[in-house]
Amino acid sequence: MSVKAKKHLGQHFLTDENIARKIVEGLSYEDYKNVMEVGPGMGVLTKYLLEKDQNIYLAEIDTESIEYLKKNYSKVTEDTFVGDFLKQDFNFINGEQIAIIGNFPYNISSQILFKIIDYYGQVPEMVGMFQKEVAERTAAVPRTKDYGILSVLIQAYYDVFYLFTVHENVFNPPPKVKSGVIRLTRNPKEGLAGNEVLFKQIVKAGFNQRRKKLSNSLKVLEIPDALKTHEFLDKRAEELSVLDFISFANLWKENK
Repeated sequence: MSVKAKKHLGQHFLTDENIARKIVEGLSYEDYKNVMEVGPGMGVLTKYLLEKDQNIYLAEIDTESIEYLKKNYSKVTEDTFVGDFLKQDFNFINGEQIAIIGNFPYNISSQILFKIIDYYGQVPEMVGMFQKEVAERTAAVPRTKDYGILSVLIQAYYDVFYLFTVHENVFNPPPKVKSGVIRLTRNPKEGLAGNEVLFKQIVKAGFNQRRKKLSNSLKVLEIPDALKTHEFLDKRAEELSVLDFISFANLWKENK
């Protein structure tokens, strides 16, 4: 018995055991006892996760995959499954820390990243495989073409490491693009608490017109008078670091 990959679920099953092992070893397994795998499919990562001392949970909505995993892995039971990751409230671990791992469906990859941000306080790290373009954008640095909204919003909460590239021929069925594996490690950046909404508005407005100076692209947000001569307004969004955006958002809040 095997599981048929379903296009509407964005399933591409990894077939390379060495890559699977490398992904699983990308987590540190330090200071937390829970790990959730998103989209386990036929268990190519799961089998290595089950060798760890952590409590392993599986977020899967494909009933065929669920039956396959229960049948083929003795440690996997009905209680191992936690449903749809995007609808998950993490109540099942009672506020404990939990790491996230997976060969993520490409069609919901950005949603997965933003969900992790929503649970920043509970998720110390993540290792995941994404479409290479998304992985590169997440890890991008200022003054590069890949640096944008996704880069800044993720890096405000996590340090991002691009681990390695995965080619199309190690999947069934093969995707049409290469994949990239990244690690997120929760960072200790201070100063964003309580100002997340304004911070996100500034980042999105700045990059929505990324060729323009911030003095133009941020007009839609009504720049406070006290900031209208600020040096950042003479720059484009891609020239500001994550810490620049955080400090500017806090100044903005103080002068509203």
